[in-house]
Amino acid sequence: MTAMSDSTVYSSDVAFTPAVKAIQARKGSRKAYARVEENGGWRTEVDGELATFLAAQTSMFLATASADGQPYIQHRGGPPGFIRILDSNTLAFADFSGNRQYITQGNLGENPKANIFLIDYAHRRRIKIWGEARVVEDDPELLQSLMPEGYKARPEQVIVFKISAWDTNCPQHIPQKFDAADVATALASRDARIAELEAALMTATGRLAD
Repeated sequence: MTAMSDSTVYSSDVAFTPAVKAIQARKGSRKAYARVEENGGWRTEVDGELATFLAAQTSMFLATASADGQPYIQHRGGPPGFIRILDSNTLAFADFSGNRQYITQGNLGENPKANIFLIDYAHRRRIKIWGEARVVEDDPELLQSLMPEGYKARPEQVIVFKISAWDTNCPQHIPQKFDAADVATALASRDARIAELEAALMTATGRLAD
């Protein structure tokens, strides 16, 4: 069991509120999730599984909410590894200049609670991370350290995310999709192999003709 606060006993309580648990009980899934709680709830630190998953991601969704609870989801992207691990409980990434609406930053200024949602379509996996986030505008050294090398984007600030809990989802209903770059690489490899085999066949056919 992991003590979180006066009102939170298990790390998974960040999502399993009393209202959620009541619905789980009514619909028959509470016993299964109670067993998860008996084992300590969800993981709260970056381990090898999460580190490997993060290192491969080029896309994520960051959910925030205003002070009155109005939700907002913003897409963030970058080259593999753009989400960095600062320590076992902290993630960070360079926040690139976009459409300058600043909804995420405004929400975090009045409500730090946030969620990172990551989905790997190729391998049909998804990971949800609960925590609190803050925007750092006055640390150019940190910003530079988080900027992916050679990536052509203008970094504006840093978002630092403190992990409260994280969990994986089953692959059910995740459509399998592949990045265009990965498909292009696979096709180029296939075409090169076909050309190699065709050349070998022509050579062999020429020898037989002799």
